[in-house]
Amino acid sequence: MPLIPLEDTFADVINKAQRGRKLTDERLASVSAVSMEDLLAVKAGTPMVPVIRRVARHLRLNPDALEALATKSWYPKLPILARGFAMFNNPFGETSVNSYLIWDTRSKLAAAFDTGVDSTDMVDFAKSEGLRVQMVFLTHTHEDHVTGLPALAAATKAEVWKHEAEVFEFPEIRSFKDNAYFHLAEISIKALHIGGHSPGLTSFFVSGLGLPLAIVGDAVFAGSMGGTVEHYELQRRTIYNRVFALPKDTVIAPGHGPLTSLAAEREHNPFFA
Repeated sequence: MPLIPLEDTFADVINKAQRGRKLTDERLASVSAVSMEDLLAVKAGTPMVPVIRRVARHLRLNPDALEALATKSWYPKLPILARGFAMFNNPFGETSVNSYLIWDTRSKLAAAFDTGVDSTDMVDFAKSEGLRVQMVFLTHTHEDHVTGLPALAAATKAEVWKHEAEVFEFPEIRSFKDNAYFHLAEISIKALHIGGHSPGLTSFFVSGLGLPLAIVGDAVFAGSMGGTVEHYELQRRTIYNRVFALPKDTVIAPGHGPLTSLAAEREHNPFFA
C-alpha cells in the first residue's frame, strides 16, 4: 500500500494558525519583518525557509518542525500494532479520510471508529476475519467521516455512538458524555472530548492492543491539527492537555493522513513541538 500523504503542508499549517490567531496579512508581515510579497508566496506554498522561520515565531509555531514540513524532510515512522487493529482509507476530493476497526483477538468482538465515505472495505474485512462489530464510535459527524454509516450499521447491526454535543440524526443513535468508558472483552475505550473542530469532536483512548492507541479524528494530524477559527486557542489547549498527556508510546490514528505517534508529534508537530 502506498504511503498516505501528510494531510497538511507547511502552508496549510501557517494559514490555520493565522486564521486561528485572527492576524491579517498586513499585521503578520509587519510583526515578522517580512515583505508582503514574501509572506503571500509562503502562504501559497513557496518554501522560503528564512521567511517561514520568521513567520513561525510570531504564530507560536515551532520553527524547526515547520521547516521540516517545508523541506519535506520528515514523515512519521509508521507504528505497528501487532494485533486487533485495521486502518481503512477512502479518497475524498483531493485528499482522503481514515476509519478504523479494533477487535479482541480471542472473542472476535470489534468496534469501528468513523466510516469514511464508503464502508465497503471495512464490512468485507470484518466478514473475512469473522469479527462481530458491536459498536460504531463517531469522532465527529462531518460528511467525510459518516457517509458510510448507513451501510455499516445495516451490515453489522452495531450500536452507534456520538458525543452528546454533536448534532446528528441517525436511527437509534446513542450519546455519551466526556470521559465515558466502554469495554470490548479485554479492551477498554475512553472518550476524550476535544471540541473546536466540531462541537462534539472526540478522541478515543484504547488500551489492550499491545501499544496504547488514540483514535483522534480531526483533532491531530501527523504534523498538524484540525482546523477551527472561533475556538483555535481552546482546541489547541485541549489537545495539548488531553491527547499530549497520554503515554509517550501512544499510537496516533488521525482522521486524515498517516498514522503517527505521540513521541513523533511532540518533536515534529509545529503546533505542539
